[in-house]
Amino acid sequence: METLWGWLVFGALALSLASAATQDVCQAPDGTNGAAGTPGRPGRPGLKGERGDPGTPGIRTGIRGIKGDEGDPGPPGSPGKMGYPGPSGPMGAPGAPGLKGTKGHPGDINAQPRPAFSAVRRNPPTGGNVVIFDLVITNEEGRYQSNSGRFVCSVPGYYYFSFQVVSKWDICLSIMSSRKGQLPFSLGFCDLNSKGIFQVLSGSTVLQLQQGDQVWIEKDPVKGRIYQGSEADSVFNGFLIFPST
Repeated sequence: METLWGWLVFGALALSLASAATQDVCQAPDGTNGAAGTPGRPGRPGLKGERGDPGTPGIRTGIRGIKGDEGDPGPPGSPGKMGYPGPSGPMGAPGAPGLKGTKGHPGDINAQPRPAFSAVRRNPPTGGNVVIFDLVITNEEGRYQSNSGRFVCSVPGYYYFSFQVVSKWDICLSIMSSRKGQLPFSLGFCDLNSKGIFQVLSGSTVLQLQQGDQVWIEKDPVKGRIYQGSEADSVFNGFLIFPST
């Protein structure tokens, strides 16, 4: 019995060795691939992938299209800053006359200022070119100064001034007026006397004066000799015609 068991072990070992030698030495080549099988069923959708990197801008190759229709107006914007004033427009047409006002209170002529004066030459001081009429005949409101020969305005308005001067010689005189901040105004009058007899040079004017303005008569330094005596008088007059505002 032990002999049979030994022969069985020996036979199995020999068969195993022979099989291993056959695989190493006598293996056949691989066969060709078989025909493709039928496609399988679609698989389930996979999970959403991560966002990819931005692509490069495409190249514009198309032709610009025609301008589209105008869109709807947008909402009003905020008010802008105030601009510079524009030029003045043309003057409009005159308006309709207003209603007639109520009648004013009666005026009192006695309460109105009435400056007026008249003066003649009798014994005036010598020297200077201002002609001084030293003897006052009338001096309403006291605005004529007999020591300087000047009338000083206190009531703004329009005034009339005149003079008549007697001379036996060639003579030139001027009515002078001074205004604040302006050069004196001069209005000249001349008379030639070749016979040496009494002649009268006269002159007059209307002046608009403001408060503080002065008016006087001035003689020419060369032709300014005035007769002084009892035979004839030279006179200087002035008065307010009407006041102004």
